[in-house]
Amino acid sequence: MGLMSAACASWAQTPPQPSPVPAVAPTVLPGEPAQPPAASALNAPLFYQLLVGELNVVGGDPGSGYSLILDAARKQRDTLLYRRAVEVALQARSGEAALAAARAWAQDLPQDINAHRFTLQILLALNRPEETGPALRVLLDRTPAAERNETIQAIPQTFARLPDKSRSVAVVRELLAPYLKQREHAAAAWTTIGRMELAVDRLPLAYAAAREGHAEDPASPYPTLLALELMERGQSDAEALVRHHLQVAPPAKTAAVALPYARLLLDLQRNTDARQQLNALTRSQPELPEPWLLLASLQVQENALGAATQSLQTYMGLARQAGDERAARGLTQAYLLMAQIAEKQNDFAGATAWLDRIENADDIMAAQMRRASLLARQGQVAQARALLRNQPERRPADARLKLVAEAQLLRDLKSYKEAYEVYGEAAQRFPEEADLKYDQAMMAEKAGLLNDMERLLRELIALRPDYHHAYNALGYALADRNVRLTEAKQLIEKAVELAPNDAYIQDSLGWVEFRLGNTARALQVLQAAYGKRPDAEIAAHLGEVLWVAGRRDEALKIWREGLLLASDNETLQEVLKRFKVQP
Repeated sequence: MGLMSAACASWAQTPPQPSPVPAVAPTVLPGEPAQPPAASALNAPLFYQLLVGELNVVGGDPGSGYSLILDAARKQRDTLLYRRAVEVALQARSGEAALAAARAWAQDLPQDINAHRFTLQILLALNRPEETGPALRVLLDRTPAAERNETIQAIPQTFARLPDKSRSVAVVRELLAPYLKQREHAAAAWTTIGRMELAVDRLPLAYAAAREGHAEDPASPYPTLLALELMERGQSDAEALVRHHLQVAPPAKTAAVALPYARLLLDLQRNTDARQQLNALTRSQPELPEPWLLLASLQVQENALGAATQSLQTYMGLARQAGDERAARGLTQAYLLMAQIAEKQNDFAGATAWLDRIENADDIMAAQMRRASLLARQGQVAQARALLRNQPERRPADARLKLVAEAQLLRDLKSYKEAYEVYGEAAQRFPEEADLKYDQAMMAEKAGLLNDMERLLRELIALRPDYHHAYNALGYALADRNVRLTEAKQLIEKAVELAPNDAYIQDSLGWVEFRLGNTARALQVLQAAYGKRPDAEIAAHLGEVLWVAGRRDEALKIWREGLLLASDNETLQEVLKRFKVQP
């Protein structure tokens, strides 16, 4: 190809875009392919103008090249010329020029959906959300009705990178106002408004939007999934929307909600409720693999090994049929669970055989961690530690993972002093990771090194003043030892300020109130914490306060629930032993 032909053709190509505007090159919609100018349009003056424009760009004068190409685009009203003008401006990192070209493109060719997409993305990159309404409106209007809900649902992600998301909420509310009155779109529109409010931490408004969307269409998954996000953020009232949706939606269409709901219930340690959801899901849609795997993990946790084996066999059969990458990852987890079952049954050869099935290099570390556990269970602690230490480090993260795995292994063996030392090695090697220093402090407490624990937590607070776990841990440790209670309460209140929805921090606050003699206040706080997150540790504290308050039947009930949640919880076992109680 000659020089003149190459220069003239270059406007139809997509060059690299070192641009401050993210995702400014949307794909042309199906059925709307952009066409280059007709041969007759490429007359001699246009040919020369484009050639000079491209030579200016190549020669280091993109401003002049941009002007010539944009002028040609306006004269010819051509999609590819407009796009090329935008790209030249982006290459020159001139957002304003790119926006001017995109707006001219949208004005001259209003039916070209890509013009409006470029305009929207450039405005967002320039942090001008207030001006995005017209482009968004066109995109929604041009989307087929059957696909419009998905487009509406994508709006929060579109605005996700803005530094000040609060400026976007009013724009989106105004944009979606017409769709709130259309039954087929109302649930999706209310959900998007709710997610925009959630992004700026306005939980009451997000919850109100979820309620409105659910009232419009209780069978729609959109507001229900928003309700799950609200539950994760501590908005317990939102659970009623989830439960109602699962009652009214067709059973064959509930998996999109029931599965994440079950996961959340497991995170909240509400195992009974999670089991109920998973049993219902495996009955109504037994062909879905993932619920079987999640159910199996719960059954292993509850030591129902026979049922877990059956669930895993069902899952493995379904996953092998699927044969995709997600199934392959799930099979690794299934093999690890089968190895864990064999280990619990003291079948160490069988556990090793399951681990030998793992071939994915990314999962080898998880398999080696389980192998180390098998060795440790057989009394070969030194060999277990050596197995982890000698594991090759294929990625930078592997070095950290190896040390954490070794420390966790020692912690599980109650070798707290050795675990403390390994966490210290990890914290020294990765000083920027606050979690490692925090874990080291927790092992110091387990090892009886209380001065070291306090020193590490105070260092962590100085290093990361927003690290609420450190305030909570230090305050709780003081309260649990019944020393410096005023300081303990101040530390825990600071943790509450930083993480107001954390049930464990509320548990600490209730415990320090009890230590201070404020029994009524302690009960109020602990009951709220236990209602938010049923947990054996919180049950131990709440039961003790109830017992001391003379409400012994209630205390016994709470302790029984705690034993169902985690019968081996050390705090709960210590309380029962101290009060000589067998619930």
